[in-house]
Amino acid sequence: MRRIDEDIQNGQFQNLYLLYGEEEYLKLQYKNKLIAALVNEGDNMNFSKYTDTGINVNQVIDQAETMPFFAEHRVILIENSGFGKKMPEELGNYLSTIPDFTVFIFVEPTADKRGKLYKAAKAAGRDIEINMPNETVLAKWVGGMLKESGKQMKKDAWEQFRDMTDSSMDNMKREMDKLITYVGDNPQITVEDVRAICIPQIETKIFDMINSIAVKDLPKTMDLYQDMLSAKEPPMRILYMIVRQFRQLSVIRELKELGDNTATISRKIGMQDYIVRKNEALIRNLGSKEIKCLLKDAATFEQQVKTGLLDENLAVEMIIMKYAGK
Repeated sequence: MRRIDEDIQNGQFQNLYLLYGEEEYLKLQYKNKLIAALVNEGDNMNFSKYTDTGINVNQVIDQAETMPFFAEHRVILIENSGFGKKMPEELGNYLSTIPDFTVFIFVEPTADKRGKLYKAAKAAGRDIEINMPNETVLAKWVGGMLKESGKQMKKDAWEQFRDMTDSSMDNMKREMDKLITYVGDNPQITVEDVRAICIPQIETKIFDMINSIAVKDLPKTMDLYQDMLSAKEPPMRILYMIVRQFRQLSVIRELKELGDNTATISRKIGMQDYIVRKNEALIRNLGSKEIKCLLKDAATFEQQVKTGLLDENLAVEMIIMKYAGK
């Protein structure tokens, strides 16, 4: 992302930018930064936008070949087109012959690194993968919002907020705006404020559930499960999330046994370091054999649900009873 900031600062732009990854808030910010730097406000003659599938490729190429009208650049924005996975051959070939005056901005959920779009962006040096930042960056970003609003948040409140809201930066911003409004003139945001206002994401609830399983707290595990059902979460999605969490625990345990530290594990599996640390704490209460048995039982129960031999709610309750019981 620094490369985009440098291009804007220097006024030297590439012909092709590819923004891809899971963090929608940051993709939106950097897309808007590029457009603001390249296109004069209200200039619809030199700016074209194409979204979703079914884009007319010939029309896009015709636009790209048209000289800008009283402007330095013609800018073409293409969003959520699916071109990150599969690029139409004609447009893919064209990306290596873009005129100097045209700038393409692609914003996609994912990008196949074997595909023509990624390779063209890579050649331009502007293949920008945008995922959730690490804890240090998030803390600075949230700190900026707090400073702007005249609020403060101690470490325990920050950690509670982070754990409850970090499914995306967009979600974190919404929840922080709610918190700032909630505390009113009070300059300090406390743990109690966070717990009172912020809505925990399913990932947070699943982690709490796994933690309860690890310490064999059956009543709390069942309470958390019932809370998720009350929030209209389907039982099979809950089971899927439990399985995903246990698979992560299995991988982290194996890497720890190989001697990898937290930072190395974080890099290898693409997980934020503070989440790795939380999972490492869980592993202390869960043996390798127990993790493998739960994964095996979950796979068996899932198959039985799919074939109509077992009710999906009962399948999850059987997992809870077996692994959260004393």
